[in-house]
Amino acid sequence: MKLHIALMFGGKSPEHAVSVRSARNIYQAIDRDRFDVSLIGVDLEGKWFRLEEGAFLGEGLNIAQMGTQLAAIPGASSAQIIELHTGKALPQISAVFSIIHGPFGEDGSLQGLLQHLNLPYVGPGVLGSAVAMDKDVSKRLLKEAGLLVADYLVFHAYEANAIDYFAVKNQLGLPLFIKPANMGSSIGVCKADNKEEFDEAVAEAFRYDHKIVVESFIEGRELECAVLGNEILDATGIGEIVMEAGFYDYDSKYISADAAKLYIPAKISDLALHKLRIVAKQAYQVHACEGLARVDMFLTAENDVYVNELNTLPGFTSISMYPKLWEVEGLSYSNLITRLIELAIERHARNSALELGM
Repeated sequence: MKLHIALMFGGKSPEHAVSVRSARNIYQAIDRDRFDVSLIGVDLEGKWFRLEEGAFLGEGLNIAQMGTQLAAIPGASSAQIIELHTGKALPQISAVFSIIHGPFGEDGSLQGLLQHLNLPYVGPGVLGSAVAMDKDVSKRLLKEAGLLVADYLVFHAYEANAIDYFAVKNQLGLPLFIKPANMGSSIGVCKADNKEEFDEAVAEAFRYDHKIVVESFIEGRELECAVLGNEILDATGIGEIVMEAGFYDYDSKYISADAAKLYIPAKISDLALHKLRIVAKQAYQVHACEGLARVDMFLTAENDVYVNELNTLPGFTSISMYPKLWEVEGLSYSNLITRLIELAIERHARNSALELGM
């Protein structure tokens, strides 16, 4: 008997379009001999809609105009998602594969709702999702575990007018990287070499979050490792991002195909490979991750490994690093999707066996 998967995509964050692209790739690659799929699009207001295949794969997708609005029923043991106006339930869902990037999809909020709905879901739980999303909290955990991170400072919106560029420069050096604390795909991230660029970057970062992180520059190679698993972890080899100029921002990732080159596997020593894979697994466990995460790191000339960040719902587009790393390991895109669903169901069964009390 086939399992029924709800594929969720879109969302309220600026990564909405990236999520749709990832979802289309997943939908076309999922093993139809094992899975049926319901398409749940989340529009920019956060409303859920069921979509048909034709609308989803066609040009000019407008989730709200092309879909049937849905409602969720927390606490129900079945028929947890229904059509809002008719009350008709979606086919019983075996697991949710959410590929909603960024806030409201990757920060633990959606994961908490899915737990209230008693539905298995792909990716880390509430805690892992939340702490990996917040760059400030993430760095604190990594430092506490003895892992290396770039030197950084944290500022809140209420103190924006008091941020002293020269004091920051004296402490962290130049260039500086300014980031919203909670955002993905390098949205709102800027590099600053002087006060004018710094002030503009701070204003840009505060557009997306009330808390920002200002980081020092790490001179090193930009490397990524894909980790998979719940209790027992598997990690891939290492992929490398090489920029022609600038840094790996949103345009480099999704718009300009020539801005960055991806090398899979990266040309590194066996010693560096071993160290990077160990650090990636440690960072994954420090963040209480389950299911999957991509660990982004820097490797210095002295073979020191700095953890940059963890992405708990990495892109699944045709050019995304996470599935490409697994393909090199012999795990195809389709089989990777299957494995992620299996991990979601295994975790849900494990958690459901706990006695939570009344």
